[in-house]
Amino acid sequence: MRTLKQDANSFAGQKLAEAADVGQRVALRLLCGIDLSAALGAGQEEKARLAERIERLINRERLKGLRRHWSYDLNRHIALKQALDLIRDTSAPNPASADMALAKPVCQKTKRRKRAPLDYSGQMETAFHSGLHSK
Repeated sequence: MRTLKQDANSFAGQKLAEAADVGQRVALRLLCGIDLSAALGAGQEEKARLAERIERLINRERLKGLRRHWSYDLNRHIALKQALDLIRDTSAPNPASADMALAKPVCQKTKRRKRAPLDYSGQMETAFHSGLHSK
């Protein structure tokens, strides 16, 4: 009886993982027209190009969020980030990216480059003084 419950739980977990994977593939296809299966099977240069493209889309989405634009979607932002992580995780390091990694500090825990700290102070003061703040 115990194995039946374990099998049922593992089956349900597999189904949830498959549904999440399919949702990720559909979201990436709809958002930026990239087939995730083809992207994961592509060469290093193609993966690097796709990663740059997705990074630009993430930055655009981040700016929408900072400006509280009506078309900002947190789910889109998350889907793009997850796709970028998938593409980066499957790609082996190449010499060009190793040079870039040396130029920027690397987090010891995640072994990824650290982002530059964002400074919102000027934006907030500008919005406040221009009358764009909400009461």
